[in-house]
Amino acid sequence: MSPRKIIIDTDPGQDDAVAILLALASPELEVLGVTAVAGNVPLELTSLNARKVVELSGKTDVPVFAGCEKPLAHRLTTAEHVHGKTGLDGADLPEPQLALQERHAVDFIIDSLRAEAPGSVTLCPLGPLTNIATALRRAPDIAPKIAEIVLMGGAYFEVGNITPAAEFNIYVDPEAADIVFKSGVPLTVMSLDVTHKALVTRPRHAAFAALGNAAGQAVAGWVGFFERFDVAKYGSDGGPLHDPTTIAYLLDPTLFTGRHINVEIETGSPLTRGMTVADWWGVTDRAPNATFMGTIDAPGFFKLLTERLAALP
Repeated sequence: MSPRKIIIDTDPGQDDAVAILLALASPELEVLGVTAVAGNVPLELTSLNARKVVELSGKTDVPVFAGCEKPLAHRLTTAEHVHGKTGLDGADLPEPQLALQERHAVDFIIDSLRAEAPGSVTLCPLGPLTNIATALRRAPDIAPKIAEIVLMGGAYFEVGNITPAAEFNIYVDPEAADIVFKSGVPLTVMSLDVTHKALVTRPRHAAFAALGNAAGQAVAGWVGFFERFDVAKYGSDGGPLHDPTTIAYLLDPTLFTGRHINVEIETGSPLTRGMTVADWWGVTDRAPNATFMGTIDAPGFFKLLTERLAALP
């Protein structure tokens, strides 16, 4: 079987970086490109961090593109309080030799979907949905060509992590999320309900460090820094590893369970802006538009992740 073609849209971010490494370490996936968006840190840093991570993987034939530097309708909210001022605090990577592509990320997404066979490309957004929504708005003809969008974002039972009601990626650009969730493209959503069950416990952290390669050392450093915020906030046994769940789903969907439900994005209320209003119990007559994941086989997920990271330099 041919590898599944994907485009990773990202705002690295330590957990984004781990997701990129997992994808690039997996022969089942063909990463057509990595597109950066402003989110955890500004675009200048997310596009730099994406190149650093791709170079760390050794897969320097994968192009990196810079995309939108601000949300569609609001000022950018960033998360240096979680990810550090670089977005990748916790492991020092050298300045990349890999050049940033001149083409805008949105143009790359549109051109790639038009060039490839319909239904052959999956989009994997790991950050705010600004690039994806801009592509859909600029080129509506690409929507039926997308095989699936598998994204990390939103929450239902776990409510919010940046406001009482909203998860960070959706909160940063709810107008973009609204466009994506109304696009008619098949959506699979890795919400906080899943990612808060994927905790980097001490043994799992130690397993990354014990890999003995550069990728393992970097991941151990990143999650050691990244988890300090959530461990203090939630009092959990480790920090959640959000974004790699999207890639793990592509590799082994049996690790997850969820429901095909209706999900609407709140854009108007200042109190609940960015909330993913998930009709988990089917109490409305709104048509389902997303498979909203709720559980994860955490041991299986970390086994897969650690095994794949071991194959990298």
